Amino acid sequence: QVQLVESGGGLVQAGGSLRLSCAASGFTLDYHAIGWFRQVPGKEREGVSCISPSDGNTYYADSVKGRFTISRDNAKNTMYLQMNSLKSEDTAVYYCAAVATPMATIRGCYLGMDYWGKGTLVTVSS
Repeated sequence: QVQLVESGGGLVQAGGSLRLSCAASGFTLDYHAIGWFRQVPGKEREGVSCISPSDGNTYYADSVKGRFTISRDNAKNTMYLQMNSLKSEDTAVYYCAAVATPMATIRGCYLGMDYWGKGTLVTVSS
């Protein structure tokens, strides 16, 4: 059974940093497209950052470029989202996701990924 479990969310002041983690089980993240998404109540879920392993491309939403960094540790089967210079508008529930097909090419973050975590809440106070 595939599980993705996020952690690391919490309350932080504007300008601060958080690192989100997403631990995978029943599934190896290596060679799979992965990504982070976020959702504010009443709004659509949006892609934050994704990695396409087949061509090595990394995608970031314009709103987080230069502030967020996606990465993964294959040995720990865990992906991360380092978030710096946080703003109040970054407040959301953050989800990690992955594509089941190895080496799938993605052209940015898309909501049709196969596996999803349950989310972790990030609250940025101004």
